[in-house]
Amino acid sequence: MTSQPTGSPHTFRIAAIPADGVGKEVVVAGRAVLDALAQRSEGRFAFSWTEFPWGCGHYERTGRMMDDDGLETLKDFDALYFGAVGWPTVPDHISLWGLRLKICQNFDQWANVRPVHFHPGVVSPLRKADTTELDWVVVRENSEGEYAGFGGRNLSGRGPGNEVALQTALFTEAGCERIIRFAFELASTRARRKVSSVTKSNAQQYGMVLWDETFERVAQDYPDVETESVLVDAMSAKFVLHPEDLSVVVASNLNADILSDLGSALAGSLGLAASANLNPERRFPSMFEPVHGSAPDIAGRGLANPIGAVGSAALMLEHFGLPDEAARLQKSIEATTGAGILTRDVGGDASTDRVVEALIDNLAL
Repeated sequence: MTSQPTGSPHTFRIAAIPADGVGKEVVVAGRAVLDALAQRSEGRFAFSWTEFPWGCGHYERTGRMMDDDGLETLKDFDALYFGAVGWPTVPDHISLWGLRLKICQNFDQWANVRPVHFHPGVVSPLRKADTTELDWVVVRENSEGEYAGFGGRNLSGRGPGNEVALQTALFTEAGCERIIRFAFELASTRARRKVSSVTKSNAQQYGMVLWDETFERVAQDYPDVETESVLVDAMSAKFVLHPEDLSVVVASNLNADILSDLGSALAGSLGLAASANLNPERRFPSMFEPVHGSAPDIAGRGLANPIGAVGSAALMLEHFGLPDEAARLQKSIEATTGAGILTRDVGGDASTDRVVEALIDNLAL
């Protein structure tokens, strides 16, 4: 399905991949808000959408999560707008590696940016959020580490209970340096100029010690940025006990994945969490997606929270060099949640469509 706007001097070509479950609902929601924003731009920009029906349904029909030439098809788009992947009828490791990770790794989207934002009107389970301004961002190494995909299973011929599985984490100095330097550059733009590096190097004495050493070396290039190195278990506690001390948190693929979900839960719901999978060199398109999963239990019921997907759209606008429009979209989100127009996961009773309607109305503010 393709919709082509006309008469705009700046038309961004976006591949929409709703995939599975509530991903289909939140991508439709995000598209509606983005198109409404473009209509208010007085012809300065527009979006050309091409939707791809890939995901678990496609797998059940074809045996593939995406078309064989899917990567070649996607590489010329300006950005990818992704929903969520996963369905009970397809094993999770097949759905994830067959679509989302296939795109991320082949397009070298090595910087995963996941803001942790506390929205007005949303009650946080964290008591400190009631009296303290909290706002930090998790920067996740997105190309190697624990999710590099190296390993295998063997020796099943020895009989039940004797199979061996190896899962090898990969840490390269180049990979560590580029994500750590990305985190420092991001911290340099924030009010609190601080980078917190997270590892488990006391127990993982090879790859994560290499990370620690690289962090110490890169930090010397940013003398005006405060730094700390924290073990992942201690950082989990810090997210809860001292979140006001955080600004930019940089960590490996697995550790940042877990910590960012913790941050989103502290903010009120995974449904609020936005993310960007960036190829900073722009050799390939970047991909923008909400952090939440496909939520089969509520899929198709109009209950999905579209805020994470719309927040991801704001990150996409920043990537396009439209910071004012990204700020306008964020302001609309704040006005919507602040007015108490909330979906069920954050204590409200509004439908997905009702939240989208409010988001579009609040673009005029």
